[in-house]
Amino acid sequence: MISVLVAEDHTVMRGGLVELLSVADDLEVVGTAVDGAEAIELAEELRPDVVLMDISMPDVDGIRATGSILEARSETRVVMLTAFSDRDRVVAALDAGAIGYLLKDSEPQEVLEAVRAAARGDAPLAPRAARQLLAARSEEQRADLSKREREVLALVAEGLPNKLIARRLEISEKTVKTHLTSVFQRIGVSDRTQAALWAQRQGFGTSEQG
Repeated sequence: MISVLVAEDHTVMRGGLVELLSVADDLEVVGTAVDGAEAIELAEELRPDVVLMDISMPDVDGIRATGSILEARSETRVVMLTAFSDRDRVVAALDAGAIGYLLKDSEPQEVLEAVRAAARGDAPLAPRAARQLLAARSEEQRADLSKREREVLALVAEGLPNKLIARRLEISEKTVKTHLTSVFQRIGVSDRTQAALWAQRQGFGTSEQG
């Protein structure tokens, strides 16, 4: 049996979630919280397997509550269930330790499956939230690259070999290889083909060389 704590400040929504979860034979609602502070207290007391957490709550919001809950007990799985799919909230919630991120317009079955997935250690993400997360991570990776690394990567995306890249940028081939090794590590790829595809998706081009 998977024990679930529901943290939601809206009475109707909270009641609906409790009713939905109670229908499932393998899920048990062990408590409800009306704000983040109460969620922290109940999570410590009840030690649920999964917390369904709203982000926007009075006083202590869901993101702060998530961080506190997981600091006290890392085994608890927190799934955000919110109306917000903007990038900042998605990234902040997952950075705080939430394992999943669902939107309140999700189908009831999606919510049930997300709770089960979280209990298994999987990461249920709403498609819109996943897209925002990928976009944010790509921006971070791009920001990590130096100006010279971006120039080298732009030329790789154009299909130039190391020798021509070296000539174009007036550096040695060895330096090109050093930059590429660094680029591969920063963007999480293992070869120049994957790097070129990544660069093309990110819109790298000759403008990077200016």
